[in-house]
Amino acid sequence: MRILYRHLLPIAVLALSATFSQAAELSSDAKSAIPKDVQQIIVVDYRAMQNSNAAMALKERVLPPELKRLESALKNAKLNVDKDADVLAFASFRDSSGQGTRIVGIAQGQFQTQSILAGFAKSKAKTTVIRNNTIYPMGSAGMSVVFLDQTTMVFGDKSAVKDAVDARDGIIPNFLTNGDMVNEMGSVDQRAIWSLLDAKGTQTMMRSVLGDAAQLTDYDTVRNRMKSSRYTMDFDNGVKFDMAVVMSDTMTAATCATLMKGMVLMKEASGSPMEKAALNRTTVDSNSGTLTVDYSSSDSEFAGLLSSPLFQSVVK
Repeated sequence: MRILYRHLLPIAVLALSATFSQAAELSSDAKSAIPKDVQQIIVVDYRAMQNSNAAMALKERVLPPELKRLESALKNAKLNVDKDADVLAFASFRDSSGQGTRIVGIAQGQFQTQSILAGFAKSKAKTTVIRNNTIYPMGSAGMSVVFLDQTTMVFGDKSAVKDAVDARDGIIPNFLTNGDMVNEMGSVDQRAIWSLLDAKGTQTMMRSVLGDAAQLTDYDTVRNRMKSSRYTMDFDNGVKFDMAVVMSDTMTAATCATLMKGMVLMKEASGSPMEKAALNRTTVDSNSGTLTVDYSSSDSEFAGLLSSPLFQSVVK
């Protein structure tokens, strides 16, 4: 299964053209349903996305297959996610064997739980009961859903949902015991779209972002010193993208910033005028052991960039 960090930028553009920005915060119940060994969390203000026709069109174009499959399962099960969900989150985490990765989805909103559960009962769906939790199948797609309460549902492959229930009930460690990731969340969860990645996810994401520059010897030197990363998107006044990669020391952050600047120069040399303009609006820096990448533009300028070879090389 492909990991979510390969789609960092596609997820970020889901709310393009939204005219306002709200906080996409996860409740304590939702956080506790995410197992501790998280590779990436992506959280989207679903209401803002639904209010933008352009955002919905873009979502159909760039949403990764793994996440589209989860969202489609919700809709096919007639859970009214389009109308009732306020926040939609996806988390990839390592399974208990430590060898594989699973993805679980979380939806927060005001759900018509009595009506939904009545529909499950009418269909005589075969349920699975784990302690006080009832897991329901969602159609023929092999997906399942469980309601933690009236405002929070967890969905995904049955094995992933079981892991989420075990995490929430304290059978296995959950996200709230992951001190580093919880601390990182505090700096991003007031944004409309945000994501966190652990060390392994950060290393793979950075190799993809750097492209040919990652083939340089210096990358192998800095790779194992990447601790975590985060990114946010805002749309209050145009498009603003901020990414921070936390390194183990200031020298590593400076070296990685140099590699990133080299990548920008390589792309500028071969890019179109529009791509060169976009790269000119990208600022790469390092400070106190953190690599930072900042980009901003108008909605129309960013929309034009979506069809460029540069964008396609990032989202492939």
